[in-house]
Amino acid sequence: MAGMKSVTILGATGSVGTSTLDLIEREPESFRVEALTAQTDVPGLVAAARRTRAAHAVIGDATLGAQLAEALAGSNTTTAAGAPAIEEAAGRGADWTMAAIVGCAGLRPVMAALAAGGTVALANKEALVSAGALAMDAGRRHGATLLPVDSEHNAIFQCFDHAAPDHVSRIILTASGGPFRTFTRAEMAGVTPARAVKHPNWSMGAKISVDSATMMNKGLELIEAHHLFPVGLDRIEILVHPQSVIHSMVEYVDGSILAQLGTPDMRTPIAHALAWPRRMKAPVERLDFAKVARFDFEAPDTDRFPALKLARDAIEAGGARPAVLNAANEVAVAAFLGGRIGFLDIAAIVAETLSRYDPPAPESLDAVIAVDGEARIVAGTIMEVKAA
Repeated sequence: MAGMKSVTILGATGSVGTSTLDLIEREPESFRVEALTAQTDVPGLVAAARRTRAAHAVIGDATLGAQLAEALAGSNTTTAAGAPAIEEAAGRGADWTMAAIVGCAGLRPVMAALAAGGTVALANKEALVSAGALAMDAGRRHGATLLPVDSEHNAIFQCFDHAAPDHVSRIILTASGGPFRTFTRAEMAGVTPARAVKHPNWSMGAKISVDSATMMNKGLELIEAHHLFPVGLDRIEILVHPQSVIHSMVEYVDGSILAQLGTPDMRTPIAHALAWPRRMKAPVERLDFAKVARFDFEAPDTDRFPALKLARDAIEAGGARPAVLNAANEVAVAAFLGGRIGFLDIAAIVAETLSRYDPPAPESLDAVIAVDGEARIVAGTIMEVKAA
């Protein structure tokens, strides 16, 4: 076991979690699984724990604790259940932690992992969107290393001169444009949840897919990039690139532009973060330039996709605005996926929530969570009116 990297995966049964497990299981001599967590997927968690001989497994839904314990009885995997148990698992001190719990539920586990001082691979957007200053400060105070896993931020990380950020003149976040890139507002008004979750390039969970369709995903990534890469918001731009081959770019003061390219497969950025600072093999399709043939680019349309402007305005205003934006968006996306509101109502609910609720900047994680909770109530009230 000497020399093996201990790994914890928060959100082990989701798309990012399963991709991470796929890579770990391809190099069993390199990794030892400390803990795996899931919210409700007991069979998926049990299967992953048995395959990897995980030391510990946690189910977030406390009512499923007995089921998990029974399923793993006789193995060497200890079990626990409930949100506090997930937070405890995050803080067990693994060398490397994948933070892939979707939504505000991932905030406390991310902070616990940072407090443990290891390397945290961040796939949870909310940690930086809702609590960016707190998370970055926690990482610095505890000597933790924060590695971005989103394909765009990972691409920037690979191209960014961390020793001389003043040499960077511009960061270019690329966006696929989502499934409705060419749709008019009138056409988008009638789209269904089933259509919205079908991303043209990436295989992702439902919530993230809808965020891509509204382009809120790119707005949230803008906020994350602002915290991760200290160049100033005015030097971070968004560019639509439908092929999703160039994952992002960094321009330097001499005019050079460095880009990270690859086929759209999350195992590439996950492998980079998992093996960092070395490299590991990843079973991804290799890029065939002749097959791709061309790269297209266009400026984003904030009239058709108002979520982009809402996100930029929120981070420019600072304070609690990004946390309010994120909470309202989660409520609206859930309502859309549940068939209670229309597609265009998502950004409208976020905008109205921001106009109604403007609390002071949160100075602690508890304050962030309180803002999140209140913003959800406000957004829910607005949503009920629209759904009526």
